[in-house]
Amino acid sequence: MKIVYRYFGKMKGESAAPPRESFESMLWSFLGSFIGIAAVALLHFNFLSDKALVLVIGSFGASAVLIYGAVESPLAQPRNLIGGHLISAFIGVTCYKLFPESMWLASALAVSLSIFFMHFTITLHPPGGATALIAVIGGESIYSLGYKYILLPAGTGAMIMLIIALLVNNLSKSRKYPYFWM
Repeated sequence: MKIVYRYFGKMKGESAAPPRESFESMLWSFLGSFIGIAAVALLHFNFLSDKALVLVIGSFGASAVLIYGAVESPLAQPRNLIGGHLISAFIGVTCYKLFPESMWLASALAVSLSIFFMHFTITLHPPGGATALIAVIGGESIYSLGYKYILLPAGTGAMIMLIIALLVNNLSKSRKYPYFWM
């Protein structure tokens, strides 16, 4: 019984929720994410969508939360943003190619192997798991890219968002980005 209590006791948490961010910080997060996602979407919808190329993937929404809203997080740093998306894109495409008839297996392996290798390479970026999953479940527009998916959309979109993060996050006197590169 003591083991059960100890196990469930871990779920109560250790502290109170953190305080709300300052209004200024919220505005900078809004501005950065708006410009970052707008830049990627503008390129996608105005230049690439008619060429059967993709630049906007759902995992970039989660990356925006980190690189514009949690700039101090180790998970938001350039190494993690770029490395996490590239590694996960490669793994996702590979899993789809190896197991196209077992989507459940390809999906589970893509996400799990991405987490493992992001940990191994010290590039953990949670949206990378979504980048890997999108490679498996993304449909024909993603499948047709094959390994090009690594560069476009994963690498190129992440780089565009990184450039915007560097420019916008450092406009404020109270913000600094990045905290580390390597």
